[in-house]
Amino acid sequence: MGRNRRAPAAATPATKTCERCGRTIEWRKKWERDWDGVRFCSKACRSTKLTATDHRIETTIVELLEQRRRGATICPSDAARGLEADEDAWRALMEPARQAARRLVAAGTVEITQKGVVVDPSTAKGPIRIRLAEGG
Repeated sequence: MGRNRRAPAAATPATKTCERCGRTIEWRKKWERDWDGVRFCSKACRSTKLTATDHRIETTIVELLEQRRRGATICPSDAARGLEADEDAWRALMEPARQAARRLVAAGTVEITQKGVVVDPSTAKGPIRIRLAEGG
């Protein structure tokens, strides 16, 4: 009677955050032997290193939030516009601003919200807002 029982599945390691884009890296069987060395979610992230602009966006997000009252939020476009004064050039910084926000979430500095509710930054679709983390 007990022959067809499966062995309990081994516990999968905790998820990680991609160093480049800030998205969640899900554990995969092929990474079993080198899970500690996994730092990026994809080949694209592995081949594109963080730039000085990426770090400036993170700094801008934190500075903008610190200038506001506790619990106030900003849009990633506020940070993009803070770096690029040209009327249309800031749009190219929108995805880097969202990535910077995700990295700051992983660091515990900020939270990403939608309609006032904290959401998982890896799965958030559509407009997001950024606020300082409760403990931060």
